[in-house]
Amino acid sequence: MAPLERTFTYRFNLLRKDIERASAPGYAEAVGVSLSDGRSLAAIGSFAPLSIKELASRSHLNKSQASRAAQALVDQGLVRKDDSTEDGRGVVLTLTAAGQQVWARTMEYVHRRNEQILACLDDEERATLSALLDRLIEHNQRASDADPGR
Repeated sequence: MAPLERTFTYRFNLLRKDIERASAPGYAEAVGVSLSDGRSLAAIGSFAPLSIKELASRSHLNKSQASRAAQALVDQGLVRKDDSTEDGRGVVLTLTAAGQQVWARTMEYVHRRNEQILACLDDEERATLSALLDRLIEHNQRASDADPGR
């Protein structure tokens, strides 16, 4: 049995935490928002219109974090929150004109960070990693759908 520090989940989580720790200051400097607000803004701009639940899923935050981030973005004038026509209690989130400008800067930062993170890999390694990540995501989503209590 492999030691903990050699398991996939341990190393993947370590990488995720290192990336978040290094990315957070850049969101504030390059975009002017926090990491969670930046994630939320990126998701809203990429997948709008979104409910809070969909925002949580797309931005990899829990529902209360997504709700707080959405409200912070509304308060900054970057996101508009409208009543949902499908769910009387729900809301729909979209970018304002100002939000679209900040979203563009956010996406530039995301792409810059991705280049920095992947700089040690050549094009073939990047393609292989991308394909393997797609495969792992698909496999685990299928497994989760088959056993929702997982």
